[in-house]
Amino acid sequence: MEWFTAPDYWLSRIVFQRGLAALYVVAFLSAALQFRALIGERGMLPVPEFLRRAPARGTPTLFRLRYSDRLFAACAWTGAAVALALVAGAGDAVPLAVSMLLWAVLWVLYLSIVNVGQTWYSFGWESLLLETGFLAVFLGNADTGPPVLVLFLLRWLLFRVEFGAGLIKIRGDPCWRNLTCLYYHHETQPMPGPLSWFFHRLPRPLHRVEAGANHVVQLVVPVLLFTPQPVATVAAGLMLATQLWLVLSGNFAWLNWLTIVLALAAVDGSLVAGEHPQPDPPVWYVVVVCAVTALVLVRSYRPARNLLSRRQAMNRSYDPFHLVNSYGAFGTVGRLREEIVIEGTDEPALHEGTVWREYEFHGKPGDVRRVPRQFAPYHLRLDWLMWFAALSPAYAEGWFGGFVERLLRGDRDTLRLLRRNPFPDAPPTHIRARLYLYRYTTWRELRATGAWWHRTYVRDFLPAARLRTPADR
Repeated sequence: MEWFTAPDYWLSRIVFQRGLAALYVVAFLSAALQFRALIGERGMLPVPEFLRRAPARGTPTLFRLRYSDRLFAACAWTGAAVALALVAGAGDAVPLAVSMLLWAVLWVLYLSIVNVGQTWYSFGWESLLLETGFLAVFLGNADTGPPVLVLFLLRWLLFRVEFGAGLIKIRGDPCWRNLTCLYYHHETQPMPGPLSWFFHRLPRPLHRVEAGANHVVQLVVPVLLFTPQPVATVAAGLMLATQLWLVLSGNFAWLNWLTIVLALAAVDGSLVAGEHPQPDPPVWYVVVVCAVTALVLVRSYRPARNLLSRRQAMNRSYDPFHLVNSYGAFGTVGRLREEIVIEGTDEPALHEGTVWREYEFHGKPGDVRRVPRQFAPYHLRLDWLMWFAALSPAYAEGWFGGFVERLLRGDRDTLRLLRRNPFPDAPPTHIRARLYLYRYTTWRELRATGAWWHRTYVRDFLPAARLRTPADR
């Protein structure tokens, strides 16, 4: 069985598994704390309504058996508890089969959530977590050495994440080819972080170096993952450094952190730790891993073909189980940043002097004097969809009207998704949404005004709206 295991990667496996389990904790917490307003029984996109019209074959989920908000919460909190136990090392304290079962439970629970999450769960890092989590089921524990085949599949996944992102950029926006995309990206990215203003104000020649280095790391370095050690470790280290740069420059949920965890799985642990003898794997485990490897390789045909296609698609799943997917990010970079600002008033009748008060979100820009916060790897789903809605009203279809209605009703679950409710005593009588053009201030403007942003009114996104009364019918 010497061909089957790679004992030198025992430490890499531990770090990978603990890191992945920690990200599972974050993902399940994000689901538990936000679902009621988004997809709950009285949410903006209720799960029961979705399940009635969605084909069962295309949306495998435990909630096909039964759905209630209480059951969803139980699944989310159970997932968080199991993941926390794995962070603490439970996977190595139990027999191999039990350890695999624990990882499988996480995967099934999160798959069940993603497949009913609709537009709120349409991000590439959801599929990435599921694909990584599926492979983690077969990575083993202290009862056996890390299987070479699964380590290879993890590198194949990391390769697709990085190489796919590199290709989508080169094939997409011309600013990536002329190295100018980062003149804009730090300002227009979905959710800036506390250092994004400073990244934007770096000298333009350094932005060009950033873009050029990105191409090298995403288009050249991934190939080195399949070379002998220590070259593969160096390649993984370069990817890790690049991802840390992205962590500092913005908020991308757990995308960067999960890529870092994948890169750590490619590091030769023997470079920092000695050998750690482990038992030979049982025959049943070898058979299962070989079968799973064959399945993943067969399922890799369409994602591999997508990489070679001139019409490359990014963040696409090819089966409802999200086993092998296509990835990519920022094939197009916006030059201008528009933001939707939600305002309300408690005045019974509107007039020219009506006083409007602004709702504040946790992550997305609003108050120009508020420094953007760091939330990643936690995922603020409403904030992200608000960024997409500002790009095009099409992204707001299906949920935005329900969001406004819930603000007018003072829905507690919806208000918990916001940083500040300007109407703590009673709901407003009217809500409106306005579109503003945001830009970062200059150093001089920041010193003079204390504002990180400057904003200019563009147009109304939603005219003043109120709840319908019997007299309106």
